[in-house]
Amino acid sequence: MNNKMNLIYLILILTLNFSCMEKKSTEKATNKPEWATTPQADTLKFNSGIRAIFQDSEGNYWFGSLQEGVAAYNGKSFTYINSNDGLTDNQIHHIQEDKEGVIWFNTQKGVSSYDGIKIVDHTKVNTEDSRYNFPIQNNETIQSQWMKSDNDLWFEAGNQEGVYRYDGQKLTYLAFPTDKILNHYDNLFAITSISKGRKNMIWLGTYAGVFGYNGKGFTIINDETLGFDRNIAPLHIRSIFEDSKGRLWIGNNGIGVLLKDGDSIINFSEKNNLIHPTSGRKGDKSLPGTLEHVFTIAEDGKGNIWFGDRDAGIWKYDGVRMTNYTKKDGLTNDNALSIFEDNKGELWFGMADGNIYKFNGKTFEKQF
Repeated sequence: MNNKMNLIYLILILTLNFSCMEKKSTEKATNKPEWATTPQADTLKFNSGIRAIFQDSEGNYWFGSLQEGVAAYNGKSFTYINSNDGLTDNQIHHIQEDKEGVIWFNTQKGVSSYDGIKIVDHTKVNTEDSRYNFPIQNNETIQSQWMKSDNDLWFEAGNQEGVYRYDGQKLTYLAFPTDKILNHYDNLFAITSISKGRKNMIWLGTYAGVFGYNGKGFTIINDETLGFDRNIAPLHIRSIFEDSKGRLWIGNNGIGVLLKDGDSIINFSEKNNLIHPTSGRKGDKSLPGTLEHVFTIAEDGKGNIWFGDRDAGIWKYDGVRMTNYTKKDGLTNDNALSIFEDNKGELWFGMADGNIYKFNGKTFEKQF
């Protein structure tokens, strides 16, 4: 009798163990990253420009296109995410990662995230799962809503004259303080570029000016503060970047690069004779050898500042001289939309024709 009971007990224990193993196996499969189960390709299949490049904490690269969504590259193959998968829009402006390892995409029409399993559109209500609804709160007063923390992610807010801030808990829309309408561009204070700076500063570049916020108050740079004649050469900001020395570089579509160093602001392009004498200083196509239409700015580990010009290729400033790289240096296109330095110190360049290059110190080598 005792032997029979022992046998029954042993069978019961084995059954429970197998059940637990099966459950764990199922949970593991459910949590497997999406690109581990979807068909992959070993070549990048984007035809539109590469607007954003990012490397996550696991070493994977993310490429954001102008029209086709996102491609994730794990070092061997590519997996694609687009609006058919739930992405807010296929035009990607910026890619970030939060402290939990979630990847965030700033698109033309809103903000999406990807946790390796699920793509979430945070700028519309999710009727299927309320856990993914992050409230977007319009600010009642500037003082009560504007704030900063070390873990903030900041996003463009489409054509709205403000910014989205994600504090790790919720996504909040913050309107800019009221400012004067100083030039003729549409969507005057819609964000075109964002840069984190020193002294707790976040710089928010808009078509008609820059808003700098340090958690307490604003620094505003516009045609009026610069003393510009807005009817001749107004600001038309497309990129901003604060470098390791605390200098703020402001790239425009027409008047080149402005440099804010301390309390002084100069036209860096003009000072270096990189605006052609016949330039209309607006949106007209520029001649070779100029720096008038700057859509991306970055800094490498050696302190060199890099600029991507819409018409005149890529420029490097080493603190003394400017060097211009164009098709003669291995590029198939002279319009760089994105510049990114990875965790190995390698510089990546995303071009308007959909090609991606790395710089080897002398010339550009096509990667995809």
